[in-house]
This record gives sequence, C-alpha cells and structure tokens, in this order.
Amino acid sequence: MPDNANPILKSSTPSHFSSLPSSSSVLTEHQERRKRFLGRVQEASGAQEDPYYLDSVDLLDDESEEDLKTGSLKLPDKRSGSDDEEQEEERIDSEEIFDLIRSITDPEHPLTLEDLSVVSPAQITVSYPPTDPDRSDSPHVLVRFTPTIPHCSMATLIGLTLRVRLLRSLPARFKVDIKIKEGSHQSENSVNKQLNDKERVAAALENNHLLGVVQQCLSTAHLRGAKPDGSSSH
Repeated sequence: MPDNANPILKSSTPSHFSSLPSSSSVLTEHQERRKRFLGRVQEASGAQEDPYYLDSVDLLDDESEEDLKTGSLKLPDKRSGSDDEEQEEERIDSEEIFDLIRSITDPEHPLTLEDLSVVSPAQITVSYPPTDPDRSDSPHVLVRFTPTIPHCSMATLIGLTLRVRLLRSLPARFKVDIKIKEGSHQSENSVNKQLNDKERVAAALENNHLLGVVQQCLSTAHLRGAKPDGSSSH
C-alpha cells in the first residue's frame, strides 16, 4: 500500500487542527490531483478511517485555517455523494493504473514487471460509461500483459498478482479484467479464462502458499517506479 501522500497529518483529537499547513504548502495542480488519487487508493485498500475527515480538507490559506479553528468552516462529509462526484471528475487513467502495477516483482526474476516489459501503459485501457442516470454501468479497467516467453509457466501467477493488486487498490465500482496480450502465450485462452473467473481466483487465494507468493511479488508494488535505493527507473 502506498504511503499517504496527503501532507495534512492525521490526529486522534480535533485539537491538532492548528497544525494544518498554510498557503506556503500549496502544491501544483498535478501533485494535488495525484495526492487525492493516492488517498482514494489507500482508503479503498482498507486504510484506517479518518474520523475527522482531515483528508477531505484541501490545503488551506490563513483565513480558512482560522475558520477551521473557530468552527465556522464546514468540512465536507465523505459519506455524502460529493466524493463520488469528485472521482467522476478526476478519472483514473491508464498511466495511474500502470503506476500501481509497474513495480510488482516478477515471480521468477529479481526484476519488476516494468523492467521485463511485461506491463506497459499501452497495454492498459480504462473506460467509463456515458453519463446517464438511467445506466448503472461500471468503469472498466482492462490490463493486458506480455509473458517473457510464449511457454512461460508463471503467466497465471503474474495475472493473479495483477488482479489482486488492482482489486485491493481501486474503488469497488471498477470492473477489472486481466488478459494475456493476444498471441504472446501458447495457453492464452486457458489462462485468460482462469484469471477472470471470480470463483477460481477466490479459491486460488485460499491456498496459503500461493497467497504468500503473491504477497511477495506485491511487496515492491508501492515503489511505483522508484528503486529501493530511492532512485527512479527513468
């Protein structure tokens, strides 16, 4: 799970509201968007609930900070529909999905899936249903991956790891499909069927040994392209 990118520190009591950052901490628009996205990912992954909704507060200027202290500033209710509307406005794209999976470690090699060109932004599709109140379609994420060799025995395990990572990270409203890139594996159809069968996936994850291997592969996923020493892969 990625570290909370929100610079606003969480507190167990409201008395710490005075430590909220002022306008000197303003982020760029891109950084702010990324911060909110990572916050949603952490929340969807089972992060501890923030009882005072501090993660809902945008970076405050001095005047707003004073309003917060005196109680005249109204904090948004995360349980209302406003958060869903914000998620619709700030749609997750293929680059952000790639960011979630790029640093997963290959089960056979001490390299990431990005290093081995198993995953790439070009092989990820994110689609949203038309804005229509009469439709209940879910946003859809399709990730295609390329095994290192056509007879790769770890293809199913790689696909399972990708599925677990996205199901743990994305909001529940997203439908996720994991497939092998067409023509890149000799058992493509069989593997695809297994990876997108919910019952088979659930049964596989009840195997403690298999789950342990998946967890090991995911242990580096939080790096998001950085190397363990802090350097970037690009």
